[in-house]
Order: sequence, then structure tokens, then C-alpha cells
Amino acid sequence: MPSHDHAPGYVPNRLFSQDDWDEVADTPPLTGDELARARPGPDGMPDELAAAFRSRAGRPRLETRRVPVSLRIDREILETFKATGPGWQTRMHEVLAEAARKLKAA
Repeated sequence: MPSHDHAPGYVPNRLFSQDDWDEVADTPPLTGDELARARPGPDGMPDELAAAFRSRAGRPRLETRRVPVSLRIDREILETFKATGPGWQTRMHEVLAEAARKLKAA
């Protein structure tokens, strides 16, 4: 479609440009058969793409889930762990786990 002959119905916005609109303006509507075969989300995607959508981002799940707690500790203890940089919560967990093992052994 020539740049001066735009498809009707375009409303300027930040999501897509006039050129984007023109590119898909002549796409025919879905047929009843196509609509009947349509599946929402990952169910309608190729297997590899669907697997990527179903997999969760972030850390892998732990075998034993940790429980969130609210704990009052001395400011100095907290500041000491935080001063060690990113991962300080994990290091605090490791120290507490070691202390728990010693308590069990006693």
C-alpha cells in the first residue's frame, strides 16, 4: 500500500504505528472453522513456544520450601548481614541452619 494511501480506521497511539496498521489492514477475518480450532494462550502455540510460556522465570523451586517469617533481631546483626551484599538472606539462612544442626546434635 503506498505511504500516501493509508488504511482507514487508524487511531494514533503508542502501541502500533500507521505503517503497522496499514500492514495488517487487509488481513481477512477468521473463518468459522478457524475460530472453532482456535485455542487460548499456550494451548494454541507450537509445543516449544508453549513450554517456554509454561516454564516459570526465576530461581528453580527448592525441594523444601522456605517459610516467610517476621523476626525481631538486633539492628547490628541485620546490618552485618546486609553489609555482605546481595545474597545476605541466603547467608543468614545458612548460619541459622548450622545453628539448628548443632542444637539438634546437643
